[in-house]
Amino acid sequence: MTPQERIAHLTDRLNYYTHQYYQNSISEVDDFTFDKLLAELADLEKQYPEFRQPESPTSRVGGTISKEFATVYHRFPMLSLGNTYSEEDLIEFDKRVQKGLNGQTYEYICELKFDGVALSMTYENGLLVQGATRGDGVRGMISPITFVPFGQCRCAWVMGRGARSTERGA
Repeated sequence: MTPQERIAHLTDRLNYYTHQYYQNSISEVDDFTFDKLLAELADLEKQYPEFRQPESPTSRVGGTISKEFATVYHRFPMLSLGNTYSEEDLIEFDKRVQKGLNGQTYEYICELKFDGVALSMTYENGLLVQGATRGDGVRGMISPITFVPFGQCRCAWVMGRGARSTERGA
């Protein structure tokens, strides 16, 4: 397969997986496999920019917006963290952290990754007024807020970000 054909194939395949995941709630490949294919595509696009497809999944965060729910523009973009699968990537990340903190002390706290839906919740005058998914990072889908825990917020305005776990096979 030529680089041009491989780029076209990876673009189509990854866009298909993304559509299945975000529009149909079907996860056909695990995160590691998806991330490896995406990294391969990004490397090929860097080597052969003339073959990059306009609809390349390397140019967006998250999925497309579902037409089933109303959409909202996020006040602040909801960006995605990068993935790492090697010790070298962790060392490079740590070097960037050290440089950015200018000698300040720091520590890491790690958690296992879980599959979930990234959410933004907005409170006004202590009341939850909106829940929205990450969507494409700029726009999200307004989400029913019945599953969000209610709590006292004494702020005039606050936005919280988090994730809601999803059950496999449900």
